[in-house]
Amino acid sequence: MSEKNKNLCEESHFSEFYINNVQSATNFAYYKSGDSDAALDLVQEAFAKIWENCSQIDFSKVKTYLFTTVNNLFLNTIKHQKVVMAFAKETPYHDQTNQSPEYILEEEEFKIKLQNAIASLSEAQREVFLMNRIDGKKYREIAEILGITQKAVEKRMSGALKILKEQIENI
Repeated sequence: MSEKNKNLCEESHFSEFYINNVQSATNFAYYKSGDSDAALDLVQEAFAKIWENCSQIDFSKVKTYLFTTVNNLFLNTIKHQKVVMAFAKETPYHDQTNQSPEYILEEEEFKIKLQNAIASLSEAQREVFLMNRIDGKKYREIAEILGITQKAVEKRMSGALKILKEQIENI
């Protein structure tokens, strides 16, 4: 049967077209996108469009239609990614937690108070405090690292906590 007489809407003809062209279309999509999963998605979507419009597509031109569809779907994906990136650039600090602006402001103010309070500690107190609270080190480990006794670490930590409590209410 010549290609002119083949009807793409007949399942056997569509299956034959699919089997003969799925690999080259997938390769083409992969070369475009550089992502094998995205390539498979583009090709499957293109074949779905061809099946949906089978009655309007001349069988002799279906291969060209397939590659054009894959290319257009790829370009649409790129356009969409550009829109997403542009939106992300315009709103880099978009709040995704849906917290009130007052809460966010209070949180920022607290962070600043805490940073200032930590900065006001003596170097020895700050060092012990950050090693314990940020690095999660135990007093014994801190003592070994700094070459001091565990009692000295406890004393520095106690002093640091006392100063921080005085400087920051509700800590």
